[in-house]
Amino acid sequence: MNRYKYGQLKSTNQVLLISAVLLVACNLRAAITSVGPIIGLLRESLSLSNGSIGILTSLPLIAFAVMSPIVPKISTRFTNETTLIAGMCTLSFGIILRSIPFIPLLFIGTMLIGVGIAISNVLLPGIIKERFPNQVPLMTSVYTTTMSLFAALASGVSIPLAVGAGLGWEFALGIWIVPALVGIGIWVYFVKQRKSADEVNMYYVKADDSKMWRSPLAWQVAIFLGLQAFSYNALMTWLPEILIDYGVTSKSAGWMLSFNQLIGLPASLLVPIIAGKFTSQRGIILILCTLAFGGYIGLLFGESYDVMIWSVGLIGVAYGGLFPLSLAFLAMRTTTAMQAAKLSGMAQAIGYSLAAIGPVLLGSLVDTTGTWTFSLSILLFVTVLTLIVGFGAGRNRVL
Repeated sequence: MNRYKYGQLKSTNQVLLISAVLLVACNLRAAITSVGPIIGLLRESLSLSNGSIGILTSLPLIAFAVMSPIVPKISTRFTNETTLIAGMCTLSFGIILRSIPFIPLLFIGTMLIGVGIAISNVLLPGIIKERFPNQVPLMTSVYTTTMSLFAALASGVSIPLAVGAGLGWEFALGIWIVPALVGIGIWVYFVKQRKSADEVNMYYVKADDSKMWRSPLAWQVAIFLGLQAFSYNALMTWLPEILIDYGVTSKSAGWMLSFNQLIGLPASLLVPIIAGKFTSQRGIILILCTLAFGGYIGLLFGESYDVMIWSVGLIGVAYGGLFPLSLAFLAMRTTTAMQAAKLSGMAQAIGYSLAAIGPVLLGSLVDTTGTWTFSLSILLFVTVLTLIVGFGAGRNRVL
């Protein structure tokens, strides 16, 4: 088993570590959720079809799936901190390339963004498990809430920046290099400070993770993560377009996507903490999936603006809780930091393979049928599957 033996961190380094974790969290969604509201601009500017847009928005998820099982092996050789810095640099370079109005660079940059985010996605649960062993639910809730906050901000300001301020979609996507660069700076500072203080002595022992891939519980956690990510990422891509088809302006649709994420912030903060108080999380999963199901029913059959608002809000609360809960399971269902990292790599590889299908499938269906009815029906079906699999992942078990 791969183990890290750390010296006692000084209180200043603890504060710095928390800040570093949160700065990384700022970058884990914003570069992705900033795309949804300006899909129309991208489609018009670069003559892209809905199917191509679906592929574009699925590229980060494909990168998550490919990179996730590799990241723990890289981090054991170069340390978590160094690997995180490399990931943030990759993310920054991807943001630059994606902001250039040239279709090949748009796709290449988006893939690099996915690679950069995937590295942090995998490493943070293990870092939290190792550094905050008695505060796993709390730290998970804090960093996932930070993710959601910046995701909401990114989707809310895309149209005002691109259209309202006249800066174009290139600037609206490129602005998110700023938190990425700040994240790189603080992690470099943190690594140098720790090295100069000689605070950390790391020992690496190779681990065989084949048992992880044979564990039914690990598969349940992985598929639960994947099903909720399937729905979430499909919705983040297409919700503005769904609302625009219902008669909402593009600016209002962007802010409604932002509202969808903002209203989920209390759930992001509270659900992992509440989940840590119980031995089983099945009841929490039932409540959250019921809210998501009700929200999709509202979008599918509701005809009034009020019903639309309620539906977007219910879905926001549901995934505000389901996403951090799926990440919390990576630590709650394991006993060591490296086991958490291994489960994180496996779960995110499987999970984001499923998630990558969502945007493409929904976009292709609307291209074929000309309506969102079939796409929303699929999201209803996936919500039921999420509940069923979640009952397995939510049991009081560890690997």
